[in-house]
Amino acid sequence: MSEQEHLSTCLCDLFRLLWSLLVPCIYLSLAFTAILFLLITGVRTWFHMKRKTRKAQDSQLTVAFFHPYCNAGGGGERVLWCALRTLQNRYQNVSFVVYTGDQGVTTEQILDGARRHFNIRLPRAVKFVFLKHRQLVDAKLYPYFTLLGQSLGSMFLGWEALTKFVPDLFIDSMGYAFTLPVFRYLAGCHVVSYVHYPTISTDMLSVIRERNPRFNNAEYISSNPVLSIIKLIYYCVFALFYGLSGSCSDVIMVNSTWTLDHILALWHAPHRTSVVYPPCDVQAFLKVPLTEDNELKKDKKCHSIVSVGQFRPEKNHQLQIRAFKKLLDRMQTESADQETVKLVLIGGCRHEDDEIRVLMLRGLCQELGVANRVEFKLNISFEELKKEITDATIGLHTMWNEHFGIGVVECMAAGTIILAHKSGGPKSDIVVPYDGGPTGFLADDEDSYADTMEKILSLTPATQMEIRRRARSSVTRFSDQEFENSFLAAMEHLMATRGQ
Repeated sequence: MSEQEHLSTCLCDLFRLLWSLLVPCIYLSLAFTAILFLLITGVRTWFHMKRKTRKAQDSQLTVAFFHPYCNAGGGGERVLWCALRTLQNRYQNVSFVVYTGDQGVTTEQILDGARRHFNIRLPRAVKFVFLKHRQLVDAKLYPYFTLLGQSLGSMFLGWEALTKFVPDLFIDSMGYAFTLPVFRYLAGCHVVSYVHYPTISTDMLSVIRERNPRFNNAEYISSNPVLSIIKLIYYCVFALFYGLSGSCSDVIMVNSTWTLDHILALWHAPHRTSVVYPPCDVQAFLKVPLTEDNELKKDKKCHSIVSVGQFRPEKNHQLQIRAFKKLLDRMQTESADQETVKLVLIGGCRHEDDEIRVLMLRGLCQELGVANRVEFKLNISFEELKKEITDATIGLHTMWNEHFGIGVVECMAAGTIILAHKSGGPKSDIVVPYDGGPTGFLADDEDSYADTMEKILSLTPATQMEIRRRARSSVTRFSDQEFENSFLAAMEHLMATRGQ
């Protein structure tokens, strides 16, 4: 046999082997697809029957919000309560449900918390569906592959929510995009998403690609090229599925221009996406007379630097404390009768991890020798929050790529000169020039924060007043009324197709 004939025989044998392996794989794939199709069809039929049974008792359209942490006191919860109030006022014949993972609290306690934290009262009753497995979306449950773990956990939590109540329209108001296909494809619901912060963003991919250490990119990974490549591949694959999940939304709302850019890049649904700025209770702060507030500060000879934000790692309270320490060191060279300066850290503690974080921050204050100049105010009432902000000279914000920054807006509305991080929503939407002048200041590291705080404190009262007035005038676009108008405009078509 010639060499050419021998090669041809070998190739034929190889093709026969591959074909013998391929055919069973095709059969298995077809069988698996058929089983999956039948399973999904059976599940959809089951949920359809559950919805039909519910409608036999109550024919009203039901809108459900998915917000596992609805009893927390953050900006995302303010969006939830304002959205509920807005829809209840507009659609009288619609029932509303909130999926929550809060345990050990009653409906009345949750509603009372909304009143105390945000000064919001709902016009009608709302039903709460209490979920037992909220720990599935808790980051501490997944020390590794946190994004994947939380996303898969949200799908199981969404399944629990569906088995307890099947709505007509589902709104994810907390950012769990992987619940959207569960409700759409398994239960046949129309789905809406309000995105506060993309679970993964192109900025996060850049951090991994450039091997920069961050709170979500440990130094042992950023310093290792192999681990960095593995994490980059993991993030890219996750971003693909995140985009596919989010793109099934009927309506997509984002809270800022920064979030819009990232969601458009990942979800690819521009015609269904709109910016709906989150509601900020600016009216409550605008009621405080600006002139009297300024005179009060001068009489007291004390400058308060206030930070408002939950005690989460990304808020970067350490940067605030370290920058404040540098400011105090520079002020020590001034005369002995220098004005007193204090830093007030205001925020909510959601769980034990946040409480531990506060203890670590207190320890950092002791270490730097500024404990007598730093105050911690945890889980305070809205009235106390308003007083602290209106009495302050500077509002401090240090989160990198903050999606929006309700605390920033509230400080500006209160007449406090804002110093925010030079990134994200504060840079692109909030602390922007207005009426030909600045509305605040931006910084990005310890030195620039210390420099800018020193600069603000050295401004003349007249210059400070100009900035305060300009900032106050600029924040009316973030009011509750503007949110209601934008939210209803985004929801109107979908609500109309559901028979309203």
